[in-house]
Amino acid sequence: MSRLGTETYTLNLRELSIVMNCFYSKRSAKDIEIKLLAESETQHFIDNNSSAGQWLESSLRSLSAGQHCLVPSADGHVKQVIVIIDSDASSSSMWAIAALALSLPEANYYLSDNTPQEQRQQLLLGWALGAYQYNCYNKNEKAVARIFRDDDLEAERMDAMITAHYLTRDLINAPPNEMMPINLAETTKALAKEFSAKFSEVTDDQHLAQDYPLVHAVGRASKNRPRLIRLSWGQASDPRVSLIGKGVCFDSGGLNIKPGASMRYMKKDMGGAAHVLGLARYIMQQKLPIQLELWVSAVENAISEDAFRPGDIIRARSGTTVEIDNTDAEGRLVMADALTEALENNTDLIIDFSTLTGAARVALGTEVGVFFANKSSTAATLMTASTEAQDPLWQLPLHQGYKHQLKSDVADLVNCASSGYGGAISAALFLQDFVTDEVDWLHFDVMAYNMRSRPGRPKGGEAMGLRAMCHYLEQRYTR
Repeated sequence: MSRLGTETYTLNLRELSIVMNCFYSKRSAKDIEIKLLAESETQHFIDNNSSAGQWLESSLRSLSAGQHCLVPSADGHVKQVIVIIDSDASSSSMWAIAALALSLPEANYYLSDNTPQEQRQQLLLGWALGAYQYNCYNKNEKAVARIFRDDDLEAERMDAMITAHYLTRDLINAPPNEMMPINLAETTKALAKEFSAKFSEVTDDQHLAQDYPLVHAVGRASKNRPRLIRLSWGQASDPRVSLIGKGVCFDSGGLNIKPGASMRYMKKDMGGAAHVLGLARYIMQQKLPIQLELWVSAVENAISEDAFRPGDIIRARSGTTVEIDNTDAEGRLVMADALTEALENNTDLIIDFSTLTGAARVALGTEVGVFFANKSSTAATLMTASTEAQDPLWQLPLHQGYKHQLKSDVADLVNCASSGYGGAISAALFLQDFVTDEVDWLHFDVMAYNMRSRPGRPKGGEAMGLRAMCHYLEQRYTR
């Protein structure tokens, strides 16, 4: 049976419920304490805690942040875990104990009772994200240690955040042969069914009849036919928020074919779609007072006799004519038609997610998400939300001085800038041409992939900016 599509989405939810067993809600005397100890306080702890201090000093070669030590009881069982952090417990990173979910012996653990409540929530979230495993195609599943968590409203919010992250990661990690446009459509359809949302899609040559010419042009070369996927949810009386995700399920580069090394990770080029599906899931699970509209432009950028070509001129849904300079600058094309449709309705905020440019990675590396905003107040609030959620983002400018790079001699726009400099900015400026100044717009250009494993963030598909965006939406839209 295929691991993906509607059946797989249901399977993934069952797997989520199993992994959510990294929590338990009833303490017992046998539970093991996890104590956070600032690096600067280790010597004081050693001097003033005879047995635990001696064990800590003798067990670790280095008393530095990131190390942990299992302290035994007199009968040889583990009675305490000491985790060395680089700051005090009230300001430690949410990832301080994230690696322990899969590295500690399988047992029940709890955070020291003096751990501040706000920090406790962040640490528990980090623990759950550290419990994530993608093992759909191997048998390398590790046992997950459980940690105590109160069963309350904050736990419900945390569960929504965890499931949003897991869904995003799972979709990106899926192999391209099982994550094509039809699979994204089936996943969205299952999500809509779960939350009583409306689902629809435009397929194949319907794109031309219903006026999505850019989506059709990019996806027409593949036997995996293009799909514009829609989901609608919420009350008409609530503010409308439009989510748009780049769903290039595999990007060969088209006729401007990518080198092999650059193509290796192009299964993640649908990471924008994965992000908006994860964000939509959070919005619906938390019942935010939002009228949600979601578009996923799902295509495979393939090579065949029907592939679009450098030099082609295509009239977009907006009426703008676009000259194709490079078929590997396809993501901005499939997003443009969706942006245009989002503006055809009275929307309060447009959020798009994409793995749009390598230039964004050159600017900020692979571990910090890039975003653009046409409203400075929105950008400032999102930056604050990013810091509070410990979800690193950084704003790049919509510098209008670079727009001349998108000029065409024969059309309104060219899809790829004439210069290699500032590529993330010129790509954002291309999209901005399809957005009016009156509408609040956020554009994310993210890696969507961890190139190395870190506590709570295993190598592979990653939700970047998702926690920050959830936090931002909760602050902006409250009843």
